[in-house]
Amino acid sequence: MPQAPRERQQPAGVSGADGLRAAAPQVAEPGAPLRSSLLGLGGSLSPAGFAAGLHCPGEPAMRGYLVAIFLSAVFLYYVLHCILWGTNVYWVAPVEMKRRNKIQPCLSKPAFASLLRFHQFHPFLCAADFRKIASLYGSDKFDLPYGMRTSAEYFRLALSKLQSCDLFDEFDNIPCKKCVVVGNGGVLKNKTLGEKIDSYDVIIRMNNGPVLGHEEEVGRRTTFRLFYPESVFSDPIHNDPNTTVILTAFKPHDLRWLLELLMGDKINTNGFWKKPALNLIYKPYQIRILDPFIIRTAAYELLHFPKVFPKNQKPKHPTTGIIAITLAFYICHEVHLAGFKYNFSDLKSPLHYYGNATMSLMNKNAYHNVTAEQLFLKDIIEKNLVINLTQD
Repeated sequence: MPQAPRERQQPAGVSGADGLRAAAPQVAEPGAPLRSSLLGLGGSLSPAGFAAGLHCPGEPAMRGYLVAIFLSAVFLYYVLHCILWGTNVYWVAPVEMKRRNKIQPCLSKPAFASLLRFHQFHPFLCAADFRKIASLYGSDKFDLPYGMRTSAEYFRLALSKLQSCDLFDEFDNIPCKKCVVVGNGGVLKNKTLGEKIDSYDVIIRMNNGPVLGHEEEVGRRTTFRLFYPESVFSDPIHNDPNTTVILTAFKPHDLRWLLELLMGDKINTNGFWKKPALNLIYKPYQIRILDPFIIRTAAYELLHFPKVFPKNQKPKHPTTGIIAITLAFYICHEVHLAGFKYNFSDLKSPLHYYGNATMSLMNKNAYHNVTAEQLFLKDIIEKNLVINLTQD
């Protein structure tokens, strides 16, 4: 019978870690009793035994072999873990959430082109480059609602939980979009504009202006709906899966609120002017975050608000309606309006086409400058920059 090879002796004076390094390159010759060696090392395969075995004088080649197997197993586990995590359908890497489509330019300029400084601007923030875009367009120099100077981390966290920042795919197919911005004004009551509104390429609505039950007056379809935490629907009957909803962030609390809802955490209701929604009826794929540049454009370029208000005045900010019109200017070639006329001569007249609120509430609103907004609307309508569907 063939004799097993004699064990190689460790050189005198070499022990411990140096001995392990000296023995590691040695490989057992063919015919070595591998099975008996493994049985002999059985006690060393436990965590404590393995660590102690590194300092045992016997079987140095086998110890090196086992170390190699152990390290290889750790490496393979890490690789397999990464592959499984990366293919998990519930995980979306923030770096992948970036714009993939652009608005196709028209051959002719829109009627309102003179109002804008920039004409090719993506209105939604993307996790991959929102800081770069903020720096490029100056949003890093303003606080909310006009920038993200002190709120960039809130934006990052909220964006990391969303799945897209794209416009709809059809923007790649139809270059010149005809859009209607539907306000919530009481002037829409008893009007039969629903079919007309539904005929537009893009239909933009805002806040909690309902479609359900008012189809004849305001139509059925919604492409985009702007909202903030205090104005968003909480009843699932109002969710249209084909609608993209756009968070208009006025304060850091708004971004924190969205993050808490997306993570399933308890909602902190402090810091809101009224109780925000405590549940989210929309899926992450439906949600976008509006770039503060759009709100800043509405305030400074369209309404000409001062950048610094006197100390005895509360700062004024654009209404969601004016912000929605500004958004339309950046994604549409032709813009029509409906529901933006208010009857200030009769404070008991309906404020909205839904509910029981009256015009008297408009006089109590210190956050907006309704007079400046009405003058702006009057100007762009008279100059035919937009078409007003509810003009008497």
